[in-house]
Amino acid sequence: MTPIPPERLDAILARHDIVTAMLSSGSAEADSFVALSRELSELDGVVAAIHAYRAAMDNLSGIESLIDGGDAEMRALAADEKPEAEAALEAAHRNLQLILLPKDAADEKSAILEIRAGTGGDEAALFAGDLFRMYAKYAETKGWRVDVISQSEGTMGGYREIFAEVNGKGVFSRLKFESGAHRVQRVPETETQGRIHTSAATVAVLPEAEEVDIVVNDADLKIDTMRAQGAGGQHVNKTESAIRVTHIPSGIVVFVQEERSQHKNRARAMSLLRAKLFDAERTAKDSARAADRKAQVGSGDRSERIRTYNFPQARVTDHRINLTLYKLEEVMAGTALDEVIDALITEHQAELLAAEGMA
Repeated sequence: MTPIPPERLDAILARHDIVTAMLSSGSAEADSFVALSRELSELDGVVAAIHAYRAAMDNLSGIESLIDGGDAEMRALAADEKPEAEAALEAAHRNLQLILLPKDAADEKSAILEIRAGTGGDEAALFAGDLFRMYAKYAETKGWRVDVISQSEGTMGGYREIFAEVNGKGVFSRLKFESGAHRVQRVPETETQGRIHTSAATVAVLPEAEEVDIVVNDADLKIDTMRAQGAGGQHVNKTESAIRVTHIPSGIVVFVQEERSQHKNRARAMSLLRAKLFDAERTAKDSARAADRKAQVGSGDRSERIRTYNFPQARVTDHRINLTLYKLEEVMAGTALDEVIDALITEHQAELLAAEGMA
């Protein structure tokens, strides 16, 4: 095991005490109180892991002392207990290593899910619809709530594009590796000769940003209202409830028309805009940090083909980690998607451990 410097652990424990004292004093201002509360919530898990690690070290040390200095009976008992104590220490050490890895501050956030049809025409739109249903079913297994922000339906079904909020604890940590180009190989419903076609859709997962994360100045916004429209361009209501918000400095434009209330559409548009601005800021920082090395998992490159769904062979392949599962039906139903996501997270953690010199 790679030793974890005790001074590093002591510094974390000291910070935990300081943050606890600051919150208990009631002197923190509103914004500081929120930030400190978040920090304490994160530190609580680390502190628990430190105590478990040190307790496992003390337990093994005590057993080794008995082996070295106890009577024959105690030495025998201690020797029997040593393998279990060593395994417990190794598990506590590994858990603490993972907890000490650099954290993505957005991991605990809800997320904005964007799915767009790519190459493949009507079949790509149908596949985009399949992907959205896959994530919606997966969210249901996690107890998350999915709310559609905006959608544009395909002429044969599915979606040309669809945006949705996925609300729940830790949503972004589970879905962030889904960003990229997803490819499907199957016989389309419109194919009369049974030929397999290849189509694609792109997925983007953005951490939902709160007002404390991204400050948007009203002077930087151009807000237009218009009548909501449905497929084919027909008006679906007679009031100007649809909202288009343009962020002038960045050029980002968002359009929301799902709600009949202009107020609700504006709130959703601002939520989507903040998420896009937050993502742009995170991407810039990540690019700067990763300039000297290429991340194999979670690079955020949405043009990269990350996964293929082969229907004739019931096969799902994630190309980033060379993982193949013959569980296409279960993955599309959301029930086996965790097997792919868990493997991606494990690979990502291994890379972080190597980068930190803890592998």
